[in-house]
Amino acid sequence: MDIKRGFVETIGNTPLIRLNSVSEATGCEILGKAEFLNPGGSVKDRAALFIVEDAEAKGLLKPGGTVVEGTAGNTGIGLAHICNAKGYKCLIIIPDTQSQEKIDTLRTLGAEVRTVPAVPYKDPNNYVKLSGRVAAELDNAIWANQFDNLANRQAHYATTGPEIWQQTEGKIDAWVAATGTGGTYAGVALYLKEKNPAIQAVLADPYGSGLYSYAKTGSIKLEGNSITEGIGNSRVTANMENVPIDEAIRVTDQVAVDLVYQLLRQDGLFMGGSVGINVGAAVALAEKLGPGHTIVTVLCDSGSRYQSRLFNPDWLATKGLVMP
Repeated sequence: MDIKRGFVETIGNTPLIRLNSVSEATGCEILGKAEFLNPGGSVKDRAALFIVEDAEAKGLLKPGGTVVEGTAGNTGIGLAHICNAKGYKCLIIIPDTQSQEKIDTLRTLGAEVRTVPAVPYKDPNNYVKLSGRVAAELDNAIWANQFDNLANRQAHYATTGPEIWQQTEGKIDAWVAATGTGGTYAGVALYLKEKNPAIQAVLADPYGSGLYSYAKTGSIKLEGNSITEGIGNSRVTANMENVPIDEAIRVTDQVAVDLVYQLLRQDGLFMGGSVGINVGAAVALAEKLGPGHTIVTVLCDSGSRYQSRLFNPDWLATKGLVMP
């Protein structure tokens, strides 16, 4: 019998989905790794599991302990699920700019949630730095530290990358993904490059992030802003150090919104905003490469976590965006 033993064993082995509408429009095979089908609902389940199990293996997390993290939401949701399954407590510090759906989900899962003002990383009260200080003050607690904890990257090097290689039978021309912590992009890029150095590793980036300029010029420069949550960064994290970036593509919010609605209405896929950035970059790359190429990106999470924003025409209008 093929039976998974609980939540943890259900993480990973997600399908690879052909995105028909954009594939047919570009003449390329644009494929999405369906990470929204993980049991916690996002790509971050993988990193959350590897972070917790790495801490267990090192003896840092003991029975009844607490996992503390600063997160835009999805890693926290993954951690809360895993903490429930393994008997740990979970404390999440999240910027108050994140969607109410994610904050409500964290509380429903039993995590202690502290919302804090969204301030730049250089500020000592940035949610990431604050979560590290809180963890240090607690007994029998670990700081997940997803941005600079290489267990995050390792999760995707060990699982997501090999799955994509197997599912495409090695017939892949490019890997395209946005990055917040860097774990998903980096782990997959490192694995695929080992299998075939000719595979292009392409960074997708929203406005408001400095990673596009870093890839193009070697220095961080912030321009504009974005409604997307959980992606983009103003620094190079440990997970992104020494990671190949063959190309970087910046995608506007309106293009991302248009594609999210296209995936919903033409492909039947109800996706979050970062998927729009990923697919937008994949489409731009397909147009640059020309027909006949295979491009893989990641479908990070579902649109249900952004319903009050991304699928609300009044909210979009306040951001200068138009519902397609």
